[in-house]
Amino acid sequence: MPRVRRVRGEAFLALALLNIFVLVAGLVTLDVIEARPVPAEPAPVTDAEGVAAVEPATSAPADPGRIADILDDPMSGSGLEEGLSGFVVDATTGETLFELAPDTPVTPASTTKIATAVTVLAAVGPDHVLHTEAYLDAERDRVVLRGAGDVTLTERADSAAYPQVATLSELADQTAAALAGLGLDTVSVGYDDSYFTGSTLGPGWKPNYVTEGSTSPAHALMVDSGWDDENADGVIDATEGRAYDPPLYAAEAFARQLERAGVSVEGDPTETEAVGDVVASVASAPVSALVEHMLLASDNNMAEALGRVAAEAMGEETSFAGAAAATHRVMADLGVEDVELSDNSGLSTKNRISPRALVELLRIASDPDNPELNAALTGLPTANSTGTLAKNGRYGEYAPTHDAAGLVRGKTGTLNGVSTLAGTVRDQDGHTFYFAFMANDPGARGSLLDTFAAALARCGCS
Repeated sequence: MPRVRRVRGEAFLALALLNIFVLVAGLVTLDVIEARPVPAEPAPVTDAEGVAAVEPATSAPADPGRIADILDDPMSGSGLEEGLSGFVVDATTGETLFELAPDTPVTPASTTKIATAVTVLAAVGPDHVLHTEAYLDAERDRVVLRGAGDVTLTERADSAAYPQVATLSELADQTAAALAGLGLDTVSVGYDDSYFTGSTLGPGWKPNYVTEGSTSPAHALMVDSGWDDENADGVIDATEGRAYDPPLYAAEAFARQLERAGVSVEGDPTETEAVGDVVASVASAPVSALVEHMLLASDNNMAEALGRVAAEAMGEETSFAGAAAATHRVMADLGVEDVELSDNSGLSTKNRISPRALVELLRIASDPDNPELNAALTGLPTANSTGTLAKNGRYGEYAPTHDAAGLVRGKTGTLNGVSTLAGTVRDQDGHTFYFAFMANDPGARGSLLDTFAAALARCGCS
């Protein structure tokens, strides 16, 4: 699973500009993002060849036979025939244009996050925010930091970051002001990580996921998605890794910020229950922005947190099992079959989703009747421009798929022996397609699946 840090302002610019490729059944979703700040950097998609030459959609419908011919050569040459499945539909009409074992559930890797996105948006809505709070236990002169799943909480403010994130410095400043009003200038610090329940490691997770940096253990309290990238002197360390104990690391960072704000902190932080009054609180970006970030950066900790946010809203336990149960309930409500999850990030090798299910979720997220689900579509990475489709040379200048840069948007998925790609693509006749290509094969690689989406992008498919 790619190690991707928080998406910066330049990546968001490309996201904003490239919503023009999410034209589905005449629906333009630019209203979803029009209020966001636009950085001055030009979008990398300007490197894409042929983007400006795409003509308005032809009146002739896409031809399934033409699409089958277009996909035949790259699929036959991929060596993935036994473990390959796929599904393509016309985004305007919903007509099936291509199918290859479309109803066979297979390991989806990070395309699981599409189901997670739809689930949390359906459960709590796009405007919901997550609050990290500081409690004052007045009997013990102790301030307790309590997490609620906001993995974007940071000790280091970054004004260029999108989404805008809650900072420990802001929380500490609020806390210091409240303490001053009570005549307190010395406290101890505790931390409460009890919002998540159950195991911190998911079913089907490999032991090296944490040590290699793919994820942190699932905790309700952490900063910067659990990354520990400072040495003891507070200097950024190029040999960054995951914090061994994310809640403790967050509490230590909070204690440092309290000291900076003028509060004396006695002793080391200890784990305890948050009791007393809330004296300070900071809010995350809205869930719609968190979903977009999760999809762009393929943030595994964000996915597990959002799964638990949905679980709590639906009366399930805030555990791996509870989050999966919440997802299954939303899928059933939407009439989407063949989604069987053990986690919400896609790290689990036990997850199963079919290509048809992924395409149906994308169609549902774009439906004008479901505006609250739009972020599941607007957050998709764009080829050679944003997120995981701008990594590892995918659709890059020297890739054979570079001519599809800017025309393909999709959620990637990668595990050992698994590669998946699901999203939207615009062809040379102006048609927009939803697609899902999934390979469960020892030879599976993202670059191979890129050739299938690129074939659709360069097709005049009428």
